[in-house]
Amino acid sequence: MRIFVVALIVVLAIFRTEAQTPAGKSFTIDNCVNIFDPAKVESTKVGYQYWFADKKFLDGRTLKMSVVQPHKATHPPHKHSEDEFFFVLEGTAEFYLDGKTKVAGPYASFYCPSNSEHGIRNVGDTELKYLVIKKYEEK
Repeated sequence: MRIFVVALIVVLAIFRTEAQTPAGKSFTIDNCVNIFDPAKVESTKVGYQYWFADKKFLDGRTLKMSVVQPHKATHPPHKHSEDEFFFVLEGTAEFYLDGKTKVAGPYASFYCPSNSEHGIRNVGDTELKYLVIKKYEEK
């Protein structure tokens, strides 16, 4: 649990840059604290995800937890214009960046620059649980 708090502090530091409050939105302790709620979990083909902050919360900045079954990946390596961070909470991840791979366990982070081919998959025998930190471009 302690590492989860540390991870959230890291996320807050990353997001600290010039937050744009959406018009008409005010922030309170009630809408700024998101405690994991199993009833709000979204199933995926290989596990589940939980949005601590979705695209609508602020200005496209998001914080999501993904959980992936052993020896599975949410999707194959891909590219997009937004950069993103991954932070492993539990399990063993294989990170992929532009044709190279590296395996790491809990408390490892992975930065994916914009327009780079990247991916993450579970190469362990237990669930892989990681945070995804990303800002979606406004359309």
